[in-house]
Amino acid sequence: MITIKSRGDLEKLREAGRVAAQALELAGKSIRPGMTTYQLDKILHDFIVHCGATPTFLGYGGFPASACISINEQVIHGIPNRHRVMKAGDIVSVDVGATLNGFVGDNAATFPVGDISQAAQDLLETTKASLYEAIAAAQVGARLGDVCHAVEAYCAERGYGIVREYCGHGIGREMHEDPEVPNYGKPGHGVRLMPGMTFCIEPMINQKGDAVRVLKDGWTVVTANGSLSAHFEHEIAVTKDGPVILTRP
Repeated sequence: MITIKSRGDLEKLREAGRVAAQALELAGKSIRPGMTTYQLDKILHDFIVHCGATPTFLGYGGFPASACISINEQVIHGIPNRHRVMKAGDIVSVDVGATLNGFVGDNAATFPVGDISQAAQDLLETTKASLYEAIAAAQVGARLGDVCHAVEAYCAERGYGIVREYCGHGIGREMHEDPEVPNYGKPGHGVRLMPGMTFCIEPMINQKGDAVRVLKDGWTVVTANGSLSAHFEHEIAVTKDGPVILTRP
C-alpha cells in the first residue's frame, strides 16, 4: 500500500534526507587512492551518529555495515572491508541512509577516484542525468511508468545497459515501502502520482549489457560481463508544485 505523507511527515523526511545527503557529500570529499572501503564506511557511520541519527543500513536484513560501497563492476550492495583499497582510476558507488525521528533518508552517487577514463566519466554523467530526467517526470497526475521510462529512454538510446533485477522504492518510516520504481517502464502506465507520495529513484546503469549476478557473499551485485556500473539515487516527494528532492545537503 502506498502511504501519502502529511506536511509534517515531509518535513521529517527532509531532515533525515539532509543527514543522508550530507553523509554522501562527505563520502565524495573523503574518497582518495589508498583508502579502504572499511575506512570510508567508518567515516560515514561516525558522521551519521554525530548528527543524532541512526545508520539505516547497519543490520538491515543482516547487512554488516553503514553504507554500501561498490567499486567498478560492482553495481550495488558492496560490503565494506579492510582489504579493498580504492585505486586511482576506480569509480566508487556509495549508497547511504540515515534514520532520524522515525523517518528515513536514502541516497547514492558514484564518485571518481582521481582521474578516470573518458568512458567511465561518460557513464557517470549519463547515469546522473537520467536520474534528473526521471525526477522531472514525477509530476502530479503523471503515471509511475513515465518516471521509470525516463531512465530507460535516456540511457538505452546512448547504448548503456539497464539493471532490471533491482529498483527504486517508496520510502517513509521504512526504507522500502510501496511502490517499486524500476528503471524501465511504459509511459502512461502504472499508478497515478499524487501529492504526498515519496519514493527513491535510483538508476543502476551498466557500461555494457543488462545482466548482473550476486557474489558468494550473498550481497554484492556485479555486472555479469565485468563492465563498469554506476548508481545515482535521490529521495523525492511529489507535490502540487512539482517534484521536490528531499536528499539535499
